[in-house]
Amino acid sequence: MFRNYILSIVCLLCTVSLFGQSPKQLSAPEIYEELEKFNFLGTALYVAAHPDDENTRLISYLSNGLHARTAYLSLTRGDGGQNLIGTEIRELLGVIRSQELQMARATDGGQQFFTRANDFGYSKHPDETLEFWDKDKVMEDILYVIRTFKPDVIVNRFDHRTPGRTHGHHTSSAMLSVEAFDLAADPKAYPEQAKKHGTWQVTRQFMNTSWWFYGSRENFDKADKSNMISVDAGIYYPVRGISNGEISSLARSKHRSQGFGSSGARGSYQEYLELLNGSLPENKENLFDGINTTWTRVKGGQKIKDIMDDVLANFNFKNPSEIVPQLLQIKSQLSSIQNDHWKDIKSEHLDAIITACLGMHIEASTEVQQCTRGDSIDLTYEVTFRSPSNSNCTLESVRLNQQDQEISEALEANTQNKWFKKIGVASDAPFSNPYWLNETGTLGTYKVEEEKLRTMPQSPSSYVATFNFDIDGQNVAVTRDVNYRYVDPAIGEIRQPFVVIPEASVKFSKELYLFGDGASQKFDVIVKSGKENLKGRLQLNVPNDWKVEPAFVDIEIPLRGQEQNFSFNLTPPNKVSEAFISAVVKTDNETCNQTLINIDYDHIPLQTVLRPAESKIVRVPLVKGGTNIAYIMGAGDKVPESLTNVGYSVSEIDIANLNTTNLNQYDAVVIGIRAYNTKKDLKLYNQILWDYAHDGGTLVVQYNTSRRLNFDMLAPYDIKLSRKRVTDEVSNMDIINPNHIVVNSPNKITDKDFESWVQERGLYFAEEWGPEFDTIIACNDKGEDPLQGSLLIAPHGKGHFVYTSISWFRQLPAGVPGAYRFFANILALSDSDNDRP
Repeated sequence: MFRNYILSIVCLLCTVSLFGQSPKQLSAPEIYEELEKFNFLGTALYVAAHPDDENTRLISYLSNGLHARTAYLSLTRGDGGQNLIGTEIRELLGVIRSQELQMARATDGGQQFFTRANDFGYSKHPDETLEFWDKDKVMEDILYVIRTFKPDVIVNRFDHRTPGRTHGHHTSSAMLSVEAFDLAADPKAYPEQAKKHGTWQVTRQFMNTSWWFYGSRENFDKADKSNMISVDAGIYYPVRGISNGEISSLARSKHRSQGFGSSGARGSYQEYLELLNGSLPENKENLFDGINTTWTRVKGGQKIKDIMDDVLANFNFKNPSEIVPQLLQIKSQLSSIQNDHWKDIKSEHLDAIITACLGMHIEASTEVQQCTRGDSIDLTYEVTFRSPSNSNCTLESVRLNQQDQEISEALEANTQNKWFKKIGVASDAPFSNPYWLNETGTLGTYKVEEEKLRTMPQSPSSYVATFNFDIDGQNVAVTRDVNYRYVDPAIGEIRQPFVVIPEASVKFSKELYLFGDGASQKFDVIVKSGKENLKGRLQLNVPNDWKVEPAFVDIEIPLRGQEQNFSFNLTPPNKVSEAFISAVVKTDNETCNQTLINIDYDHIPLQTVLRPAESKIVRVPLVKGGTNIAYIMGAGDKVPESLTNVGYSVSEIDIANLNTTNLNQYDAVVIGIRAYNTKKDLKLYNQILWDYAHDGGTLVVQYNTSRRLNFDMLAPYDIKLSRKRVTDEVSNMDIINPNHIVVNSPNKITDKDFESWVQERGLYFAEEWGPEFDTIIACNDKGEDPLQGSLLIAPHGKGHFVYTSISWFRQLPAGVPGAYRFFANILALSDSDNDRP
């Protein structure tokens, strides 16, 4: 009941809603732009594979230039990418990138949809992609978006006719979109969905082409463009004082985790669209040519059109409230139009415009950010009717989820009004968590049972308040998420999402416990209380051949938010073993078996994520050489933490301190992923690093991307990177230099050490290198030539220089046993007893 109500409210929303954000207060120019959008009855859908694939310039043009209702359908959430701002990868990175997409849409004016497809990592061919994705489920989600969003025009980012040329996810997104063009109109395609939501015939479908797809600008200039249209997406918006290209750059820059910050582009810019399906517009500068996008599109819309023509022609930028009587006339007419789709969309949009014209601040907030089931919470409703208007406005009621509170109070002009309500958090209130992470899916597809949820950008807010106003005799309803609001003395007013959490969250002190022998290890489990006076029992679950002591611990934590550590001893079996240990706290009310993670960056709302409370446990022979390691962080990874977990002493060094740090105290210096891409000053300290290796140390440089990189800065010897990678994590890793010390000491590396790897073998392999380097490994994806540039080792003076494109940043945090053994050998290349100054 609780979740169904929330879903029914959230699925009505037609604009981007970001939890934990201040209610948008529209200026007069922004109100005018909303009126232009209200007056346009046309819809466009942009389709691609990942966050950051979308063309923000075209999305902004469609939304702000043409005033079309515009959305981006990203088939995945980008879980398989890299993270340039932190250490989150996989599912947690997907959470970040989902929010970044919504921030981008809030900037360029679009909406955001997803499917259940999971970004499992780079794919070289759509055949491979569609082996991992459940095509039927992904197609079902695409058709759901088309049949409910009802686009007149679909624009694909990628070419469906060139499999293998680009990322398999890219091509698959285009192939599925092209197939969906006809299926959406076919009642026999996913018949239950068609019966429930109806079918929809898209008028035309394009591919957003450019010179890139032709190999060069010269080739594109020569290409036959008779089947294309082009639009100038560099237009200037005088009302805003900004150009479309500048809006596009602001939206693009929201993808911080991918390093896509860009400067504002100004001036004319042609976007080209190749027709794939439907009829080519006669006017080759208008995607919607021949499509009725006025109010006459719907029966009963002529009267609305007439009123809107006058509203736009005579809009008073100094006093937008003057048009409220006309907008209320339109509201009366809307109830009689014979098109439920447009009636629902435009009714909600109109209510938002009316309250904006009246300068109304409407908000629902709490004084706590987290709560648990059964808590009693104080809410504050705030409404300020700020505009100098002759309209009579009364707040009739506020509906909070399924509870109505009668207000019936007239609002005085420019007077702050507050009402207070105490609510009890329902016993069945769902915990706040990204909905696609609530159940275990497959490598390629998330498991989401509820149809309404599957394509939503985020989970519904825990509590939603609908404010029902009477404005000059007309009912106007506005919905607000309930947020936590507080004041930071240094920053000012801050809002965060109000969330429901378990009574207790549990986490292990490490994500991995590795046992190199049969000795037991002591470790801690941390329990955090979500309520006052938490009482319960903490118990660990391990496989039968592992032994944990004590069997359980009774816990009692007096304060909400307080953490306590509880110690256990774990003994491994006398054989190689790889498993998981899980933790659970049982209280009188709940079984708490999840770790609570807060993702807190200043460019997205605070994210609360619940993941299974578990840690990987591995019994594998592991011998370490020197264990004193220096680490220079690059884009961000968990390699230092992973090495610490297995007994290394790791010191993270800021590059600014390299001049004053005695590197010779370390057995190895490791440079993090993409460091030379993201730390522009690192190259200034190369001689210090190379001298360290020359004096007897081991210097390990992990992968960098080849784009715009000066390869001379990477190594003391010649090296050139490529974009080549091996994406199949089970592909053969052939040891081509079996006598090299790195595969023999202190751990003997065999084929078994390359089992259980995740996502990929490596990326951005070296393609050329000097004779000083020894090659160690050859690997390749199916049907491709072997690549030998994943691990290059060169003696350098008394020590060693290592360049490696193997994805250690994925394997080590994932607890891959063989990866630890192999990396330990790399760190031990230079004898720790070398006489270094």
